[in-house]
Amino acid sequence: MDVKLMRLPVWVYLLCLFLIGCASSQPAPVIERLPTAKKPAAARPVIKPVEVVGKPATTEKDWRPDTYTVKKGDTLISIGLEFGYDYKDLAQKNDIQPPYLIRVGQILKLKEGKTATANADQTEDDGGVVVTPLKTEAAVMPPAASVPMATNEPPLINEPKALREPYSEQALAAPVVPPKPVKPAEIAKPSDTAKPADAAKTEVPKAETATGDDEAIEWAWPVQGKILAGFNESGSAKGIDIEGTRGQAVIVSAPGKVIYSGSDLRGYGKLVIVKHNKTYLSVYAHNSKILVKEGQQVSKGQKIAEMGSTDSDRVKLHFEIRRQGKSVDPAKYLASSPN
Repeated sequence: MDVKLMRLPVWVYLLCLFLIGCASSQPAPVIERLPTAKKPAAARPVIKPVEVVGKPATTEKDWRPDTYTVKKGDTLISIGLEFGYDYKDLAQKNDIQPPYLIRVGQILKLKEGKTATANADQTEDDGGVVVTPLKTEAAVMPPAASVPMATNEPPLINEPKALREPYSEQALAAPVVPPKPVKPAEIAKPSDTAKPADAAKTEVPKAETATGDDEAIEWAWPVQGKILAGFNESGSAKGIDIEGTRGQAVIVSAPGKVIYSGSDLRGYGKLVIVKHNKTYLSVYAHNSKILVKEGQQVSKGQKIAEMGSTDSDRVKLHFEIRRQGKSVDPAKYLASSPN
């Protein structure tokens, strides 16, 4: 070995060893991580709104006019039957007193007028009733200083107060009594008896409404017997004729109120008319005896008359169902056969 090399400083040898070691070491392997493709999120199921299948709403509008001009041969009873109203209600709307006489050319109001609006001085056309809104006064609040404000913080403790006594050997020898802990005062709750009196409630009378769905009426045959004549829309007395025997019981087809019982309507004999709701009437004609009075409430199946032949050439019951005054085929509302 060269003598010059052996005379080199030690740090030179160390530096050479370090460089040789760095040259021989291999760099750490580099792994490239490619971005993995994200899986598409599962499509959420589309929830469709549930369609509620129900009874279709009746879209037929009320065909009846607001007024009617009296013609020759009209009576208040016949007009009420033609348009499906109680003749006494028509008399009240038009301020007609018993014996309910009307004249040709007279204009009768059939429907109620427009209800009063928010205007306090507005008057209804029908009854002359003035509707005045309730007057309310603003509540008088006490001054802000006198109203205690409710907070969640405990009240400040200002008791007991420390008293300063003059110095004496007796006071110095007296044992010191620690003050009792004072709990935060609970917020007083008003008792049941201290509740303010409820304000007076003004009860508003409810208007008379039809019972449930006007179309949901279960009809029953008024008598048992053979059908003599079916429904004829072009006939003068629209309805069906049912054969029977004199004195046979005539029952009401559905619950309702008797709005007419008598023999003032030509061609019907002794007649009973029952109003079931705002839409339907039923008619029972040619009876020998009437067993109900006007204004009487009757239930389905109740005996209301006895079969006869008044204003008829034979014993039979003439039966009609009227919707808003118009005669409809009873076969569409009753069972297939009365027997």
